[in-house]
Formats: sequence, structure tokens, C-alpha cells
Amino acid sequence: MQIPIFTVDAFTNRPFCGNPAAVCLLENDLGEDLHQKIATEMNLSETAFIRKLHPGDDFTKSSCFGLRWFTPANEVPLCGHATLAAAAVLFHIQKNTNSVLTFVTLSGELKARRVEDRIVLDLPLYITYPQVLQEVEELIKAAVGDMIVQDLRYSPDTKKLLVRLSDAYERSVLEELQVSAQHFLSAEKTGKVKGLILTLKGNSNGKRKGHDFYSRYFAPWYGILEDPVTGSAHAVLSSYWSEQLGKKEMLAFQCSRRGGELKISLRNDGRVDIAGQIAIVLKGSLTF
Repeated sequence: MQIPIFTVDAFTNRPFCGNPAAVCLLENDLGEDLHQKIATEMNLSETAFIRKLHPGDDFTKSSCFGLRWFTPANEVPLCGHATLAAAAVLFHIQKNTNSVLTFVTLSGELKARRVEDRIVLDLPLYITYPQVLQEVEELIKAAVGDMIVQDLRYSPDTKKLLVRLSDAYERSVLEELQVSAQHFLSAEKTGKVKGLILTLKGNSNGKRKGHDFYSRYFAPWYGILEDPVTGSAHAVLSSYWSEQLGKKEMLAFQCSRRGGELKISLRNDGRVDIAGQIAIVLKGSLTF
């Protein structure tokens, strides 16, 4: 059996930056266990599987496809960067002729469209709620030690904990912070956290166009110690920072070692557009 496979660096236009995802194009049904085996073999934070929904569908002409995402450990309900990567394979390699693609996923229908040199994802927007420190104190200490935490929020829909560090800190402090995400597993006692976001207010103001906020994202519960650039985390960050900054259009930077930039626009229908660039770095075939 042969399956076309690609590696796409998402949320960057430079190879070997951003967040890499593998993308498989499925002409035929694939055994359930093979999805996980392939994702484990690729060993990237996510492998995306694009499938045809109807017998007559075509990767070049059809506009609606099924999409699933697997980490090396398990299937996940939403992955922004691998959705961006999947759209890139259809638009740039398959030369799909549609301006908008729809993906049927575990998180409902997600749309991707081309705008200039970016691909724009239409994602759900997730609200955060204040989180009591005492409940997650050990986890916070494992993440940031004695650093000053300015705000603490929780997103029940995504099971993500948002930790905002003090505005007194510079971007370099977040970038250089040594985080042992493996320790989160024993420190998290509530059972309700499956992802931890560290975030910091950016340096953008009226006169200077910079980034509105910075972040890093850790998900050891899914086998990902640190994710380079995370679309789904920004579906949470967007609602928080929009409320804090009073802005609907924002530019964000995820301060991982590889780094990546996300252009954010809150919509009027309670969703969020997250745009990013891509670099396709590998084209090949899986043979088994």
C-alpha cells in the first residue's frame, strides 16, 4: 500500500521553523489502528489524515473533506497547525481550485481559505474563566517556579490552563524560561488540565506595530512536552487577550525554540480567524 505523505512547517514561511505536521492523503479507507501507527512512526506533534467523503470526490476539485489528527500517542479533537498544513497540501500541491475548503472534524466543520500569502483558519473561540490558584498551585510552581503570575484562567472546553505572567517581564524571560513539562503530570492533581499556556503581554502600541502577546504551550498529557506553534491554544488566547486589550485584530508570537507568528481576527459570529504562512519541506510516499 502507498500513501502520499508531506511534511509542512506551519505558521512560518521559513523551512525548519514554525510547527511541523505530517499530512497523509487517503484515497481509500485506512484501518483504524494504522492511523495511530503512522502518527507514531512520523513522530511529529501531529499527523493529519485527509479523506474523501464521497466516492466521486477529488483532491483537486472537491471543497469538502474529512480530517483527523493524531499525536504519536493518541487522536486529538482539534489541531490548528495540522489543519493549516492540510489546507496547504490541498491548495499548493494538489492545486485545489476552490477558494474555501471545509473540513469535517471532531470539532465540527472547520474552514480554511487563501488570503494573499497566508492561509486563514476559521476556528471555534473558547472562553476562559478565572481559576483559583490553590487548586493548581503545585502545577504553577512546576511550570514557572517563583515567577509572578498576574492572572490565571481555565478553558473547560479545551481543558487548557492559561497562566499570564506579570507585565513586568520581557519577552526574553519567557523565551529563556527552562520548563520541565514532564513534571506537570505528577503536579497536576485535579485531572482537569490537559494543556498549559504561559502567556505575556506584548510590546504593541498605537505608535509601534509589534506583537500583542507572546506565549508558550505545553501538553505532556498528550505526549507533547512543548508544542512549537499551537493554533488551538490561540483559540483560547484570542478570547482572553481580546478582552484584556480591547482589540479584535491582533498579532501573536509563540516563543518556542522554532517560533511562529499568528495573525488573529475575532469574528462577529463568536469564532476566530487565525492566519499563518507555511513552508512545505518534504514530499514522499508511505509504503507498507
